[in-house]
Amino acid sequence: MLKCCGKFVAQKRRFEQHSATQLAELFGEWVNLKEDFGVPKRLRLFSPSRMFWLFLFQVLSSDGSCRETLRKFLVWLAAENGRFASASTAAYCKARARMPLQGIKKLSGRIARHIYASETEASLWYGRKIKVIDGACVSMPDTAESQQAWPQPKGSKPGCGFPIMKLVAIFSLASGTLLELAKGNLHDHERTLFRKLWRSLKSGDVALADRGFCGYADFFLLAKRGVDSVMRKHQRRTVGAAVLKKIGENDYLMEWFKTSAKPDWLTKKQWGNVPDKIIVREITVIVAVKGFRTQTITIATTLTDPAAFPACAFAELYRKRWSVELYLRDIKITMGMDILKCKTPQMVEKELWMRVIAYNLIRAVMQESASIYALPVESLSFKGTLSTLRQWETTLSLPHTDNARSPGLYRAMLYYIAQDTIPLRPNRIEPRAKKRRAKNYQLLNKPRRLFKEIQHRSKYRRP
Repeated sequence: MLKCCGKFVAQKRRFEQHSATQLAELFGEWVNLKEDFGVPKRLRLFSPSRMFWLFLFQVLSSDGSCRETLRKFLVWLAAENGRFASASTAAYCKARARMPLQGIKKLSGRIARHIYASETEASLWYGRKIKVIDGACVSMPDTAESQQAWPQPKGSKPGCGFPIMKLVAIFSLASGTLLELAKGNLHDHERTLFRKLWRSLKSGDVALADRGFCGYADFFLLAKRGVDSVMRKHQRRTVGAAVLKKIGENDYLMEWFKTSAKPDWLTKKQWGNVPDKIIVREITVIVAVKGFRTQTITIATTLTDPAAFPACAFAELYRKRWSVELYLRDIKITMGMDILKCKTPQMVEKELWMRVIAYNLIRAVMQESASIYALPVESLSFKGTLSTLRQWETTLSLPHTDNARSPGLYRAMLYYIAQDTIPLRPNRIEPRAKKRRAKNYQLLNKPRRLFKEIQHRSKYRRP
């Protein structure tokens, strides 16, 4: 622990609050740590604000290990102040465990709202804000505590699987910002998790999702909140509907009828307050693109005015729904959240929300670069931006660099981010298949203590 006394206490405390990696200079516009972490009562080497930036560096780095993060800090400490500290990661891990989870979650929500508020009116769809919803799963190390919180799939044998966490996220379609997140285990349906996020949907929003979120009660209750829905019609709604009016070609005004089966998440009184029928617009879209899996899509929506919302607009909007798959790929694969690394449920949640913060901060930088150079933000490469930030952070953390926003330096980084654009490749066929073959290793189908390896494993062939 660093010791100081007398008139140097205030100066030393300011020094200890300074970022160890200069990420504060990159993202200081979006982050205010005092509101959520406060001023520490004790002077520690790993103060709360410093721990936040170190944890953020950890989730942004390609390795993502505590050892690499600590080594980065030790380099900065020696170069900046000529001090030495222990190379053991124990103190760093204990300081990371002391970080308040609620403070991290509040900070994540404030960053998301800040970025969302900076979106321009040019990004609106017919004057409405689009929020796109989808779900995903992530895994983590196989520990007893994590297995209890998020059990492994039933098909996996004991000791052979990993805990699985199910996530449902709401993104802003205009900027790709992750606005809200709900988590559960494999037994929780995505629609159940989505209902926990209804509080983040405001009157006038449009909820865009696939058919897994399409339900009779959901359509009615969301419309009651002033939220319109644009979703693919669920495949099981083959009955309980009647044509009310034909608006145009493959465009109908329908009546959906309430079935006798009450959803489990509604009480009898709540189900009784749901009307016996609701009016929904159904638009059938013919997909004539070679190589696409789906040939016909029926879109169900509560936006029933054909003059204000033409049928062709829904086909293009639902096609943009695929963007949420790319957002999830960015945060899971590009940023490495597919497999979380922490080993306790408390630390798993902290890592999850820190990765959400890191993802949104990258989106904020992309939005800033797109605004300066008059580019659509969806044309910028997320992976390219992440790579640029990783390399520029090293330069900005040099001791002689006093201010990351010095003339030309930060703007130069934004310039190179704007140069890394994604080519427009409409109707490109990308099969979900792997070209590179796996190694001829055995499958771990028993716990490690009971598993016996076949001799000459290089000759092993999976049946």
